[in-house]
Amino acid sequence: MSKIKVAVVGCGSISKKRHIPEYAANPNVELVGFCDLVLERAEGYALQRGGRAYTNYEEMLKVEKPDAVSVCTPNVLHAQYAITAANAGAHVLVEKPMATNEADALAMIEAARKNGVFLMAGQNQRLMPPHQKAKEILQTGKMGKVISFRTSFGHPGPERWSIDGRDSWFFRKEEAIMGAMGDLGVHKADLIRWLLGDEVAEVAAFVNTLHKEGTDVDDNATCILRMKSGAVGTLVASWTYYKGGDNSTVLWCENGVMHIGTHPVDQVIVELRDGSVEKYQVGAMATNEKQVPSGIMDAFVESIVTNTPPSISGEEGLKSLKVILATFESQDSKKVVSLS
Repeated sequence: MSKIKVAVVGCGSISKKRHIPEYAANPNVELVGFCDLVLERAEGYALQRGGRAYTNYEEMLKVEKPDAVSVCTPNVLHAQYAITAANAGAHVLVEKPMATNEADALAMIEAARKNGVFLMAGQNQRLMPPHQKAKEILQTGKMGKVISFRTSFGHPGPERWSIDGRDSWFFRKEEAIMGAMGDLGVHKADLIRWLLGDEVAEVAAFVNTLHKEGTDVDDNATCILRMKSGAVGTLVASWTYYKGGDNSTVLWCENGVMHIGTHPVDQVIVELRDGSVEKYQVGAMATNEKQVPSGIMDAFVESIVTNTPPSISGEEGLKSLKVILATFESQDSKKVVSLS
């Protein structure tokens, strides 16, 4: 079988540390194009991985005619670039949040449908080994119903991660639209929906800029979620965990409690009401400091190879985005927001 021709638009840190090396490691992929407004970045990847460098996205699509595109641009450009790729007949993998508003997300979904291509959202938390194991345990039914939960994702901020440091687009509201909630909160919204097999019904939230100077994007959010099942929990996203990151979830269930990502060695710990304890060492989650394969690129390629719609579809990306948008609405209105 001929290889899938993949192009990447946006050559920042997420491309450098995840998309490009994971595509390069996939035997079904040929990287054919790299596009960035900073030509030197695109040229560096072209020299390293093959393919050609571009500063003009439409030109890259026209010349290379890729089978698939990874959209790794600032948030505000996700929809425009995804729709353009779909209209060019390319499958699209878009970084999270998939868009910055519901209308754009719906337009992306429609463009993919109209052109007969796949649209996948880069919600990689679902594929992290500890979360996969937790889902497996929940599906056995041994924990019973999830009654309450907490889920948290925090790190010191994009200045430690972004290729542009403190000058990153992450801190410019006109390009980012949202801060820690778009960067980290959307991951946890997607994770809790997927883990529980449930949808968020109501949201109350404080979403604020507490400490990052010189920016008006949110750096901290604390949210209360009520699920359709009745389960209630908290979701926290932060860019001010300066002493170290946190990517953990605790589920309090009818038959015990499950700790995910709370221990450095035992990534999943189950404590049952009968006194028994189960510990699972299934592999660490990726962090900004320690990269492990996300699984997202391989899953995207597998969908294309097998002509199977991705499980982390545009529709799934939209459901998680709507949770995040509701948190901002709650912050602005000082009210509990219901999701339709």
